[in-house]
Amino acid sequence: MHTVAVAVTDGMPVFEIAPPCAVFGIDRPDLVDPWYELRVCASPRAQVGGWLRADTPFELDALVTADTVIVPACHDSACPPGELVEAVRAAYDAGARVASICTGSFVLAEAGLLDGRRATTHWMHAQRMARDYPAVTVDPDVLYVDEGRVLSSAGKAAGIDLCIHMVRTDHGSAVANALARRLVVAPHRAGGQAQFIDAPVPEGPREDLGELLSWALANLDRPISVTDLARHSNISDRHLSRRFLAATGTTPLRWLLAQRVQRAQELLEHTDVPIERIAEQTGMGTAATLRRQFQRVVGTPPATYRRTFRGGQNPGRTP
Repeated sequence: MHTVAVAVTDGMPVFEIAPPCAVFGIDRPDLVDPWYELRVCASPRAQVGGWLRADTPFELDALVTADTVIVPACHDSACPPGELVEAVRAAYDAGARVASICTGSFVLAEAGLLDGRRATTHWMHAQRMARDYPAVTVDPDVLYVDEGRVLSSAGKAAGIDLCIHMVRTDHGSAVANALARRLVVAPHRAGGQAQFIDAPVPEGPREDLGELLSWALANLDRPISVTDLARHSNISDRHLSRRFLAATGTTPLRWLLAQRVQRAQELLEHTDVPIERIAEQTGMGTAATLRRQFQRVVGTPPATYRRTFRGGQNPGRTP
């Protein structure tokens, strides 16, 4: 069983501890059996949000035995607790996957785990992180960053996206999508999506994009352009792009690519359909295009991805 440990120190916000507990702490044998084993590892007398006591048999030194360690935002990100920094570094050295939520990335940076890596944090603290840790490539505009065994996410809600992303990495898109439906959250918000849209929402009623997105998903096997989407909605290309960015935080073509790759993941996980046929069914056109785009988005070739999930392998703790 894959063990997920949530590191808790005094004063941590309740909201940022809740996502990993909701995702990893509830047994879901109908999705994956066994699911994850969740452990809350806390410093002595730690209180979450300043009022809820973390009553747990695991202290921070127990992080070293976990397969995945999640570090929520600290009460004071400018001065991360030394015991937490040491425990996170020891867990990583022992082979754990380490992820941060919001300003928990400062703990990872203080532990030296982000040196030479790309990372993110809440946009309000990104400039300070870049100043204090010049060896880290800070990207303030994305929801989360996956650097293999080291992951980081932006504030609060992005922590949910990161946790579902880790489930998708471990068990595939079908399981992650089923989990997202139960949590009533978006099944997949790509890490590269913007943290926020720095533009005013147009006044007056806006047409819902739901019907357009449903139409696009039903026609993923076709080449779809921005003009096709705009024509289907009876609006101009420019108007569509503005509406799409305001509603989804990304461009129409980037959204389409994400959906095509996700459909390819599902087919690779659950069917023996050849790569060439998957390229056709997802609108990629050719196997070469599918391989190139899949590698860029997922980080692994389609054939390797299929072997991992069809073969029952589960990326877990590094030996």
